[in-house]
Amino acid sequence: MTAAVHEALVAVIIEDDPGVRSLLDEVFLAAGFETFLAGSGPEGLAAIEQHRPVITTLDINLPGIDGFEVARRIRRVSDTFIIMLSALSDESDVVLGLSSGADEYLVKPFRPRELRARIEALLRRPRIGEQRPPTPARPAVESEPAADSTTVLTWRGRVHRDLSLDLDTRLVLVGQKRIDLTPTEFDLLAAILDAKLKVRSKADLARGLRGAPEGSKEYVSEPDKRAIETHIANLRRKLGDSSTRPRYIETVRGVGYRLTAVDDPAS
Repeated sequence: MTAAVHEALVAVIIEDDPGVRSLLDEVFLAAGFETFLAGSGPEGLAAIEQHRPVITTLDINLPGIDGFEVARRIRRVSDTFIIMLSALSDESDVVLGLSSGADEYLVKPFRPRELRARIEALLRRPRIGEQRPPTPARPAVESEPAADSTTVLTWRGRVHRDLSLDLDTRLVLVGQKRIDLTPTEFDLLAAILDAKLKVRSKADLARGLRGAPEGSKEYVSEPDKRAIETHIANLRRKLGDSSTRPRYIETVRGVGYRLTAVDDPAS
């Protein structure tokens, strides 16, 4: 999504149960959203392409195409935040949902206040084009002259080995290859790159996704920590990284994640 921050908030609700659909509609309307409702995967996909939502809720047990496949198709056309809702609570289902492209996974029956909190946390996270000036595609080299005497070019990027991330365009490259990440995967990678060799715990990463201030001790549940593990696993897979011989992100057992040391001969 490339909507600027001043545009109306839009949500697409993909849910075949009329009662649940109505409840979701009420929660999003109370949060200030314009909503578009769909009862099937194809209807939802069409609504997403037409209305370009900030957030999409997605049921798993949909007629015709299940939510897992719908999520995969959404990711081909949109970077909308996806909140997957399902009565399926097994860890394997949660992992599959997040691996399909969802940013959040809530188990039915959910509490409207919890959903509202997740919505507000997603809204605190940056989007493409929000309140940011255009930047060059690469860092300005000191020996190069500025375009004029009053213009100084800056580059809000992060680099580690041949991995580069641009905060303004939200592009990620490995070498010269573009890597397509979900919004959550991008934000996690940015947080780890920002921390450099400092270890980021799963709880810290989860709080960062919620927009909690630095140093916050806000409670993080075990399911939320497991969700971070799943997102990191998906991120590594897309980067072509390995958990056993990592080139970019290493696991510090019992603590969290950090960047690999550049001079590490094993990587």
